[in-house]
Amino acid sequence: PELIATARYLENLYTNMADQASLLSGYGKLGFLGSGMMARALAGGLIASKSLNPEEIISSDLFGGCRDAMAKLGVSVTDNNVEVVQKARVIIVAVKPNDVGTVLECVSKSVTQDHLIVSIAAGTTLRTLQAHLPKSTRVVRVMPNTPCLVSAVAAGVAKGDSCRDGDLELVVSIFGAVGTAMAVPESKLDAVTGVSGSGPAYGYLAIEALADGGVLAGLSRDVALKLAAQTMLGAAKMVLETGTHPGVLKDQVCSPGGTTIAGVHALETGGFRACLMNAVKAAADRATELGKGN
Repeated sequence: PELIATARYLENLYTNMADQASLLSGYGKLGFLGSGMMARALAGGLIASKSLNPEEIISSDLFGGCRDAMAKLGVSVTDNNVEVVQKARVIIVAVKPNDVGTVLECVSKSVTQDHLIVSIAAGTTLRTLQAHLPKSTRVVRVMPNTPCLVSAVAAGVAKGDSCRDGDLELVVSIFGAVGTAMAVPESKLDAVTGVSGSGPAYGYLAIEALADGGVLAGLSRDVALKLAAQTMLGAAKMVLETGTHPGVLKDQVCSPGGTTIAGVHALETGGFRACLMNAVKAAADRATELGKGN
């Protein structure tokens, strides 16, 4: 039995190693144009999850401080964007939206049909990306959010018309290494912005308000804030890990005539759900407006 268990362990080990090594199989290195916080968080998450080795990543930035911070992960760094495109085949454009056009124009002559260009620049459409690159370049647009910085991203991923089989799945896997990534049509990315792109701010407001309520009820500020944040984290994990509808989970907490249903009644009276729905719609509409010029 011990030999069988050992054999199964080794089989699983080698299988896992093969899976990890296959993330960029056939694609070459991963390159970042821009080494800011989001790029570093993504690179760090890929390395920490053993999805990629540091040697498989190269990153550029004009600012020495950003390069130094990225270099601490063990990846290659440079101040030359063209060098990244020449050495990598999957390129993540991680610069500010206003800089995307300039950066892509700079590297355009080095981009081939073997490259996959992935943009995380907010509001920059696939059409805009394609306009700055050679015809038929494979482009993918991603809408991540700031919890990427703590490996808890929620991202929407949309592919361009020239993408090959496997391109979309690869990008979903890359961002899935630091959280959750969902494939959606580009027409739905504004809705993604309303839910998960802007959603962390709604969550922060909810945590702050819960903590304020705790203070109002007599708790110290630090105790109230920690309890509020952990409660929201726990509620999210219950939804994700059990697969149970949040309405069912809510009902399970609300006993007849109890404290929770009294609190839920107060939220309903204040229009809590309508406020959140309106916030998502307002953010999505604003994303649409901003995207018209891009």
